[in-house]
Amino acid sequence: MHEVSLEQQEYMAERKKRKQKVVFFRFFILAVFWGVWEISAKTGIVDEFIFSSPSSMVKAAVYMFREGSLWYHIGITASETIVGFVLGTIIGTAAAIILWWNNMISDISQPYLVVLNSLPKTALAPIIIVWLGNNTKSIILIALLTSVIITIMTVLGGFLETDRDKIKLITIFGGTKRQILTKVVIPSNIPVIFNALKINVGLSFVGVIVGEFLVGKAGLGYLIVYSSQIFKLDNVMMSVIILLIMAALMYKAIAFIEKKYIK
Repeated sequence: MHEVSLEQQEYMAERKKRKQKVVFFRFFILAVFWGVWEISAKTGIVDEFIFSSPSSMVKAAVYMFREGSLWYHIGITASETIVGFVLGTIIGTAAAIILWWNNMISDISQPYLVVLNSLPKTALAPIIIVWLGNNTKSIILIALLTSVIITIMTVLGGFLETDRDKIKLITIFGGTKRQILTKVVIPSNIPVIFNALKINVGLSFVGVIVGEFLVGKAGLGYLIVYSSQIFKLDNVMMSVIILLIMAALMYKAIAFIEKKYIK
């Protein structure tokens, strides 16, 4: 059995200690933030009606959980986000492969990708609603458009930066372009693809919430708009916090898969 040296043991212990500190301070900062918010609301430093408070949000969440409506809204937003996220990732990665494969198409598409990437995708939302109607399809398409262009540019950028020496080595030994793609380019850019996935989490949520703001009949975006219209600001803040938690969980899930894949 391989014996761990004293230096290694000290290094591992130091890493473990640092990790524990990081986790502690993360929760400490969060606890302080919630505590200051609660105290400020209850003592009148901030207007509880406008800014709500953690306890008020918990009460609102418990009430909606008991009547079953909150699970319904969460489920709608989660399903729309996942569909938009998956479609954006698949279409964006496939498009990046096509552009890498054909230099002519890539050169022609570059200026269009730059323009589309700089265009606020939410500006297209009203047009999409006119095209597809007031339904879930419009919301998913808005989420898709929000994430697909950045996916194409991120993944394509990684593909184009692949180590040239590795590609030359495969070519010297008679490798085909397909083998270069499957044996060198894609494996070398797995971290880039996972980074694109992490970026897509936030973008997909943005697209879905914007769509629900405009046409949603259910979902957390709809709940935010409806609650703000009837001045139930506890529900508004509660929905925002739930969105943050959902986005964090999706991000952590992707990071976990990435860690397992790399191992």
